[in-house]
Formats: sequence, C-alpha cells, structure tokens
Amino acid sequence: MRPRVRLSLGFLFLLAAGLWFLPYGLSSYAIHVANVIIVFAVLAVGLGLCMGVGGQVNLAQVAFFGVGAYATAILTTHAGLGFWLSAAIAVAATAATGLLVATPALRVQSHYLGIVTLGLALAFTNWVTNAQIAGGAEGISNIPVPTLPGVDLSSEYLYYYLELIIFALALAFGLFVVRTALGRRMRAMRDDALAAGALGADVPVLRMTAFLLASVYGGIGGVLYAGLIRYVAPESFSIANMFLLLAMVIIGGRQSLVGCVAGAVGLYLVRELLVDHPTFAQMGYGSVVVLVVVFAPTGLAGLPPRIRQAIARRRGRGRETAAQLAEFRPYPDLSEISLEGGDPLLSIDGITKQFRGLKALDDVSLSVPAGQIRGIVGPNGSGKTTLFNVVSGLYRPTAGRVRFAGADVTSRPPYRLSRAGMSRTFQNLRLFGDLTVRENILVALDRSRTLSSWRYLIAPLAIVRRDRDLRRRADEVLDRYGLTAFAALPPESLPYGTQRRVEIARAVACRPTLLLLDEPAAGLNGDEVRKLGEMVRSIRDTGVTVVLIEHNMGLVMNLCERITVLAGGKVIAEGTPAAVAATPAVIEAYLGDSMDLPSEVTS
Repeated sequence: MRPRVRLSLGFLFLLAAGLWFLPYGLSSYAIHVANVIIVFAVLAVGLGLCMGVGGQVNLAQVAFFGVGAYATAILTTHAGLGFWLSAAIAVAATAATGLLVATPALRVQSHYLGIVTLGLALAFTNWVTNAQIAGGAEGISNIPVPTLPGVDLSSEYLYYYLELIIFALALAFGLFVVRTALGRRMRAMRDDALAAGALGADVPVLRMTAFLLASVYGGIGGVLYAGLIRYVAPESFSIANMFLLLAMVIIGGRQSLVGCVAGAVGLYLVRELLVDHPTFAQMGYGSVVVLVVVFAPTGLAGLPPRIRQAIARRRGRGRETAAQLAEFRPYPDLSEISLEGGDPLLSIDGITKQFRGLKALDDVSLSVPAGQIRGIVGPNGSGKTTLFNVVSGLYRPTAGRVRFAGADVTSRPPYRLSRAGMSRTFQNLRLFGDLTVRENILVALDRSRTLSSWRYLIAPLAIVRRDRDLRRRADEVLDRYGLTAFAALPPESLPYGTQRRVEIARAVACRPTLLLLDEPAAGLNGDEVRKLGEMVRSIRDTGVTVVLIEHNMGLVMNLCERITVLAGGKVIAEGTPAAVAATPAVIEAYLGDSMDLPSEVTS
C-alpha cells in the first residue's frame, strides 16, 4: 500500500473514531447543534452534486428539504402511518418533486434557471404557510419518534448515531457517483455541455439526474429533521436558510463534496456563535461568499491544489512538457473498404441554414462514401463549421436532409448521433478543463446510458468492475497517442499541439464510423502537421471515414482523396485535389484571402 493511501486511511479512521465518540463530550444543547449540522451536511452534499458536480443552478434545495419534512409530518400525524413507511414515501415524493423542478433545466440554464428554482422555493414556502393540511404558519407538531428495536431515539445522543450512519452512507454514495462514470459525465456536462453531448453524454437526462440526486438528499435531510425536531414550521424552510445552505456549498467548495460538508459544519458553527446578532451574521455570510467567489472560486477545498500548483510553478516544474510527448503508434490496417461505389456513409441533401437575415448555407449537397478522407475547404465565412454543426446535430437546418449510415438523422441531438457512430472535434478546443486528460478519454469511452444509473443502488460492484475496465482501455488509448505522461494533468496545462492530440484521441475513443475534424492543424507547427497527417491516415485504415475542415491546403491536398469547396455558403467545386486546384471558381474564391493556394498545387 502506498504511503499516501496509508496516510489517508489512517486519517479517515481517526476522523471516524472522533465522530463516533463525540457525544461523550457534549452537552445536551451541543449535541442538538451537532444533529442539526449533520442534517445541513446531508443537504449540502445533495446541493454539491447538483450545482458543483452537475453544474445546474439549484435554489430549490430548501424546498426539497421541506417536502421531505412536511411529507413525513403529514403522513405520520394525519394519515397515521409509521415513521419509516412515511419516510420512504416522503423521499419518493421529494424525488418526484425534483424531477418536476428539473423540467425547466431542459430549456433554461445559468441565472435563468436560478430564478426559476428560486421561484419554486418561494412557492413552496407560500403554500405551507397557507395550506390547512400543512398547519399554516403554526406548522405541524407531535411528530412521532422514529422507532428502532432496542434503541430509544427520543434521546438526541442516540439519534446522533442514526444520523451519523445515514450521513456516512450518503456521503460515501455521493463520492462513489462522482468518481465513477456517472459523475464524470456530470462534470463534463458542467464544463462544456456541447462537447459532452458530442461525446454521447445524454445531457437532458443528466440534468434531470442532477436534480433527482439533489432532491433525494433533500428528502433524506427533511426526514432526519422531522424525526429530530418532531415539529415542522415554514420558518425552517425559508429563503434565508436556502442562502445559508448556498453559502455553505460555495465557501466549502461546490466541486468537492467533502468541501461542501466542511462548509456546512463551519458556517453553521459560526451561525450559532452569531445567533444573537442576525444582522451581522447575514452581512458576514454575504461578504465571505463574495470574497470566495472572487479570490477562491473553487472554495476552501480548492485552496490546497492551487497552493501545490503555485509551489510547483515557482520550483520550475511543468516546464518543457512537450518534450515528454511520445510518438503516436499507428493502428493495424483493418480497412478492406473500397472507396468507389456503394451507398454513401454520409449524405447531405439540399441543406440550407439561415440565421435571421444571414444565409450561412445555401442548398449544400454532398455525399461521402465509407472509408474516404474528405476535405471541406473554403474562405473564412464560407459556412464550413456551420455545415459540421448541422451534420453533428448542434444546429437544426432551415431546409434539407442529413442521412448517416442509411438513416435520416436530420436534427437528431448530438448525443444520439454520437451513439450512432459519429464523432467530432471543434474549431476551438473544447476539452474539459476541470477533468484530467485520462478523464477526458474516459468520458468518450463510456457509452452507458444515464437511465441505467439505477445500477448504482443495486449493483455497485458491477459499476466498479466496469470502471476498472474503462480505465484499462483509457490507458491503452493514452499509450497509443503518446499521452501517458500527461494522463493525470488538466489539459489546459499542456502545450497547444498536445491539447489538439488529446482532442483527437478523445474523439476516436468514441469508436466512431464517421469522424469530423474541424481545423485539426490550426496552430500546429510543420512537424506536428506532418504527424497529424500520419495519424489521420492510420485512423482511416481502421475503417473510419474522415471528413475534415482545414485551411492548411498542403495538408488537404496530400491527405484527402476528394475535396469539396464552399464559398458564400454554396458548393462551388468538388473532385480530386488536382481537379479542384485547377478549377477557376476555386482560384477566384481564394483571391484576396489570406489563405492563398500553394504554388505546388496550382502549378
């Protein structure tokens, strides 16, 4: 066992022992505070999963908290059900509420989503304040004590252990999600939803899942709170508590579940110290949140990595990383596909794309047979990237049809196209900056569906085995592309040429039948362009059809079997490199453009 792992396990053991024996040194009031802190810690973990990991602005967590508590109270006092049956129904009701709240996330994002979820939280508070079944402003009292054989849970000392066990399980499950496939897809969605969708991540379902997880944690917190206090009232689920919870997550570090817990513990203790000075407390929370957002956006949990990076930079580490880039190992030639005849793999028929008064594409048609390397060239603004965006599902065409592998895929969402065998890179790098290079590859390799995430509850060992297999395959991809030395690094720390190689490796890791490369040679030097050409040929030799947009005409003419030329959103020429280079319309289109045709092509 490595020393660092041994040290971490030792620390966890000491922490667990300290928490287990904590009640022996606390007064009755202090143990009550500790119990409430655990409830807020559970809520913070759920909010961290939704906001920090999933990137979904969620100001309705306090409403989920309230639904769990009120449902437990209503079912036990009005319906006469047992506490644990009521608790199970309450968590299910909270999950249903979470899916309802998540619906706006399919259409709006960022601060707009925050406004919508805040409105839903206000609506819940208004409802419980006025609804007769919820007891109105007076709330619901006389909630029965939870029962366990041989354990008197009316004692807050014993109730502490129940909460501690549930919290430990909730935190462990959250960390398990974050460090496996579902969590990686959620983090990828948080960093760049467009790129995540292009790699096969079903973004709409992931957004729903983020809110579902938050609501389940909110429901659990509500159940624990109802069993602890045995009284629920609207003031416990106010917007002030929502912003307190938000401050806990932001200050602790929303991208770290452990940081969220630390923020919950620390801020609630500060709240207790300032309980007699609520105005100063609110001003203090707000000031600290602003300072953290400005100077430490990753929260307190993000400070240690930033300090380590600063020390490494000062010591000169991380320089000359390009020298560690290994050579690309070509794939075995598996291609037995004729480039002539047969049905086209990609067929574009009369595609038009109009942005209000601008017609970016005008009746564009072309077909690409399987196994071909097709070049798409043209002056800046000719519609090349727009065409890729239409083909890959990012844009809905104004008119026309796209067929891929014999199926009409017009306007099909990117993640469905990726699962059907289409993969792409982007004109501007869209790597996931908060994921390591290995994790970028892992997101591409993972072809599981988010709807199958129920396996996390009933078959966690199968999830672990599958994740180990994904990591083994990711290491094989990294080795083939010469990226093993960079596996644990964030992509943004690498030289630009290396980042380009990471993006291509990630796109090919999706195991596509059609690979769309958008200006892959942009920003590369001569040697890197030469290696890129060898890489693309090797990828094609595995049977992958490649379509690339490129301004480097030397690369295009030497690499592509056929070339399609766009100008003004229209196809002005198509054919072999030699035929296209001799076409007068092509030469005219490039006159005055900074990207003149090279002399060896036009001669």
